[in-house]
Amino acid sequence: MARVVTPRSDDFPRWFQDVLAKAEVADNGPVRGTMVIRPTGYAIWERMQSEMDDRIKAAGAENAYFPLFIPESYLRREAQHVEGFSPELAVVTHGGGKELAEPVVVRPTSETVIGEYMAKWVSSHRDLPLLLNQWANVVRWELRPRLLLRTTEFLWQEGHTAHATEDDARRYARRILHDVYEDFMRTVLAMPVVVGRKTARERFAGATNTYTLEGMMGDGKALQMGTSHELGQNFAKAFNIVFSNQDGVQEHAWTTSWGSSTRMLGGLIMCHGDDAGLRVPPRAAATQALVTVVKAGEGVLAAAAQVRDELRAAGVRVALDDRVDTPFGRRAVDAELKGFPVRIEVGPRDLAAGNVVLVRRFDGTKAPVELNAIVKIVVEALARDQQALYDEALARRTSNTVEVKTAEDAVAAALDGKWARVPWSTMGAEGEATANRAGVTVRCLVRPDNTVPDSEDEPGVVAYVARSY
Repeated sequence: MARVVTPRSDDFPRWFQDVLAKAEVADNGPVRGTMVIRPTGYAIWERMQSEMDDRIKAAGAENAYFPLFIPESYLRREAQHVEGFSPELAVVTHGGGKELAEPVVVRPTSETVIGEYMAKWVSSHRDLPLLLNQWANVVRWELRPRLLLRTTEFLWQEGHTAHATEDDARRYARRILHDVYEDFMRTVLAMPVVVGRKTARERFAGATNTYTLEGMMGDGKALQMGTSHELGQNFAKAFNIVFSNQDGVQEHAWTTSWGSSTRMLGGLIMCHGDDAGLRVPPRAAATQALVTVVKAGEGVLAAAAQVRDELRAAGVRVALDDRVDTPFGRRAVDAELKGFPVRIEVGPRDLAAGNVVLVRRFDGTKAPVELNAIVKIVVEALARDQQALYDEALARRTSNTVEVKTAEDAVAAALDGKWARVPWSTMGAEGEATANRAGVTVRCLVRPDNTVPDSEDEPGVVAYVARSY
């Protein structure tokens, strides 16, 4: 049978595009750089939203919604912010057939508009901390768009908070980094992300400090999966977010922002996918088990429906494929492409022997299982394969990460498809600038034990250097 997708080892970018198309994940939109997320992809995104939203709310943030259009003057209040986003802005100058008195920007992120409203809502230390999150779309005019990685419009969540002290803001930014993002990426997406701080060169526009989570893709490149920023008092001063402290003295608040996007869906595909298509970690899968009727026969449809119902009662997200008018081989290939973690095949021959067939997407194994034991075995297989995907990704990262001593060696390793760990004291800003000219970036800074440093000037800080998406 001809290959459905290009082998990863032949052409990884082509493989990625093949998977997006053949697994019906996403398609290019009608305007350059936009995308259509198809039901297969959107169902996974909904799982991501649900898991993330639970964690965000557990951290105390509340969901709200802010406008898509932002007055251009808002962005200009924070000089670094507008300078950082200027090349990416989409600006509306006409509406209702007339030229607008003031151009409006289609939001690239919402620090400025949310800062405006924080200034209205905060007056006392009793109003703090103010912890907000929104699920929305944003627009950044990309020069080199790539589906689910860099698109002109994408979906995301963006959190924005205001605090009475710098320490409280820093603690919260790190809480989001670890308790929300890192926990979600490791336990749901099965991705062993490296968590660190960005260099001054890579810092978010207008931030005093940026934390990041970096994942290694199947081709060895890095993907920034999410970021959390300390904004100091920059936006508070620009938007006059002030409060009366316990002594009645007026102070500017300390703010944070943090975000993750549909890029995580692209990262999941590129981290775990194989030459047969998607492999979706069970905890991220909208459908964890697909019960498939091989062909019609006495009692087959009833048995398949019973298996579905028993799995559902056990808390498994399950679907039934009883389209016997479509060839079984075609349906099996489609299920592989879409990455359903397990498939239970129900056919008359196996059923006569009291069995069904369990197919695990992680390793492709296929074996008969007693019908009365299927629920227990499926639940166990889902747990094992969730961990197995994480272990496989961690092993790949470990084997593709090298320790080097010079900036030159770090760049050479990155150009060879590796991640390099190099002392920041020898890399430095000069080495970083040289690396950038070669298409290589410092992804983040960590302590030797991979924890997050409080400053890039800490002794022993290590830089992760790699090519990236």
